[in-house]
Amino acid sequence: MGWKTGLSITLSICISLVVSGCSDRFRYPCQDPKNWEATECKPPICTATGTCPSDVTQPEKVSK
Repeated sequence: MGWKTGLSITLSICISLVVSGCSDRFRYPCQDPKNWEATECKPPICTATGTCPSDVTQPEKVSK
């Protein structure tokens, strides 16, 4: 493998890592404020799984 090929592969990997780190991602759907009004993010459904917005976000950021 030539040095140009190795350089282009390295740059491609670096660019893809930077771009993928810039999007909003949430580990749980109920962490996303857009989903807080969804049925699965309201008790009693989310209480059983522990994924209510108050369970998976910082308390000072949760406003109802």
